[in-house]
Amino acid sequence: MNDLTVGVVGAGVMGSSLAQSLTAAGIGTVLYDSDPQARTAAGFRVAAASRLARLSAARADAGPPGRLTVADALTELSGCDLVIENVVEDPEVKRQVHVALDAVLKPGAVVAVNTSAVPVSGLALATDHPERMVGAHFMNPVAASVMVEVVRTPYTAAWALRGLEELLRRLGKESVVVDDQAGFVINRCLMMFISEAAALVDDGVATAREVDRLFRACLGHRTGPLRTADLIGIDTIVHTIDVLRDHYGPERFTPSPALLRMADAGRLGRKTGEGFYHYSDGETP
Repeated sequence: MNDLTVGVVGAGVMGSSLAQSLTAAGIGTVLYDSDPQARTAAGFRVAAASRLARLSAARADAGPPGRLTVADALTELSGCDLVIENVVEDPEVKRQVHVALDAVLKPGAVVAVNTSAVPVSGLALATDHPERMVGAHFMNPVAASVMVEVVRTPYTAAWALRGLEELLRRLGKESVVVDDQAGFVINRCLMMFISEAAALVDDGVATAREVDRLFRACLGHRTGPLRTADLIGIDTIVHTIDVLRDHYGPERFTPSPALLRMADAGRLGRKTGEGFYHYSDGETP
């Protein structure tokens, strides 16, 4: 896998974070997004992160970074050995992307779906090669997380699972393989925490800082549910809960009114400078 080339579809927060980790590991990366502005911004972010990593690298054996190619057409991913899709948590949008990908990728390419909640099986069956598709739920930021939730569908071939796990090892990640149900393990639990924590703040029971402090001190959480929500993005949280509601019913999963108001107001968390916390004043996560 030394000459591995990985494609990344979607140049938003998660796609950029993935591209940074891949190039830092010496892996050639092709980053595609249909939005020219997103492509340009992601290219700058990855290049800046690469320069910073080279300046701060303490390991004498640190190899050269992988080459980043910013693509303006999906066909530029045709030579990739593995492609990771990171578009919005909308099943129909994802389906369209995977149908298009399936038409341009070489037969042996592995396709990983980076999704918070959308079941992978339906996406796989929309293509002519369901055996090569596997779920890969990366946490954000990718470089700071050691674990990836890998999702195996009933159609996933052993070679596709192996290909993804080999890439994860090269990135220094551990993985747990779970079966394909909406939300998988992490977000089927986490979205309940976040929605209820937002409702607690909305009801005046506690502030966001107090909620997170309790989760950190009592339960050992690294950041707490509301800082985590800001990092993920409030819009992504709402989309994810919508997917879970469609699969498990509104009595179990419905976005709290507080989350909906924040999403409507554009208070999406760290990426907009304001969510449950303010980030424009230099506040650290």
